[in-house]
Amino acid sequence: MRLMWKAVDKMRCLRKRSVFPFLGFLVTFLLFFNLYLDDGYVLEAEKRRLGETLIHPANSERYVHTFRDLSNFSGTINVTYRYLAGVPLPRRKYLTIGLSSVKRKKGNYLLETIKSIFDQSSYEELKEIVVVVHLADFDLVWCENLVQEITRKFAHHIIAGRLLVIQAPEEYYPSLDGLKRNYNDPEDRVRFRSKQNVDYAFLLNFCTNLSHFYMMLEDDVRCSRNFLTALKKVITSREGSYWVMLEFSKLGYIGKLYHSRDLPRLAHFLLMFYQEMPCDWLLIHFRGLLAQKDVIRFKPSLFQHMGYYSSYKGAENKLKDDDFEEDSIDIPDNPPATIYTNINVFENYDATKAYSSIAEEYFWGKPPCTGDFFVIIFNKATKISRIKIVTGSEDRQSDILHHGALEVGQKAVETKQGRQCTSYITLGEFKGGNFEVDNVDHKISFDIECVRIVITANQREWLIIRTISLWTTQAVSQLKK
Repeated sequence: MRLMWKAVDKMRCLRKRSVFPFLGFLVTFLLFFNLYLDDGYVLEAEKRRLGETLIHPANSERYVHTFRDLSNFSGTINVTYRYLAGVPLPRRKYLTIGLSSVKRKKGNYLLETIKSIFDQSSYEELKEIVVVVHLADFDLVWCENLVQEITRKFAHHIIAGRLLVIQAPEEYYPSLDGLKRNYNDPEDRVRFRSKQNVDYAFLLNFCTNLSHFYMMLEDDVRCSRNFLTALKKVITSREGSYWVMLEFSKLGYIGKLYHSRDLPRLAHFLLMFYQEMPCDWLLIHFRGLLAQKDVIRFKPSLFQHMGYYSSYKGAENKLKDDDFEEDSIDIPDNPPATIYTNINVFENYDATKAYSSIAEEYFWGKPPCTGDFFVIIFNKATKISRIKIVTGSEDRQSDILHHGALEVGQKAVETKQGRQCTSYITLGEFKGGNFEVDNVDHKISFDIECVRIVITANQREWLIIRTISLWTTQAVSQLKK
């Protein structure tokens, strides 16, 4: 039967009663699970008994909804999820971490990934996250065995509502035969990536109402220590600015952060174009359609690919993110500030880009002269504990600051040229194009209002200021509030 996609203006919301056991205890709940979406798209989830879903094949008469119903945008979308372990808590968390996993021909890294998520989080951070694992393989015996392992290793996290394991039944999937062979991919490759798009779409739909933000990971990933605290720093720094997707890894579908309110649109998008291209390519188009033109990726990366074998045919995949750092709490705070310079700027590599934590951005100016400056003026006086400035780049290693000093200032006043500090103290000189100093708050008696780079000698080379990183003493306490 041919699949028919139809446009929708509004969707209705359904509710169903669910019953499900786990860990030997039979618990009956009346759970009303409403997922209100911005465009009226609503998802219905029905919970089934673990024993029934894993031991007995699905009854074709029982599951009357087909993929055609899912793609019928003039009606409701009705997915009956199987709950394999855990149950969602009524309180929305700060972050949902979504994983989709299938049986691999070689290796299985899912348990290590789940362990890394929990082990690298503090007790306070664990209160704010929920991990959702979508077992997207149709081999129910494999699913049952894996669920038993997950339940045995992570029982306390399941009981605490921090870990859920779900499955979207095979009956809801489209036909995976006779798909378009775009990019001249072999048929089995097209089938694999098309199914993967649907796997992710069902996972996204399920997670819509669980938290304020959603992080997509793959099932073979290692996490940085206290990655949630690092995420919160970045999200706080982006308040007031528009974004669709923030990236915390440069590899695949790893470390991609969304507002939960955008998940329904993304799920729709993946379902619409599931056979057109791989999911990471679709994400680029989705981001652009929602008016985020450029990649917003942060360094250091918070997640590292650790698998050696791909879920596609067990092929070798030893890709590593060289921007990954184990200790993610080291992400700078860079408090709100105004940045300007009198150095001639090249094209659109303006001063603010040196202060940005986005990986691809930096300042690039024409050869500076003695007395030229680059100044950061904070919105309010701040206690700074550490300063690190890196100039030059791998491609242009000579475009460093050859002769310069770093100063911190106070007593800011309004002038015709804008707000400026009237008193400065020199912290030190640049060495090899870089500057780094710790314990600034112990060396300086006042709260800092300005940080200024001063060029102390003419240079023939252009100047790239790659990163300006500042750490404040009050940042950790503010994040805990």
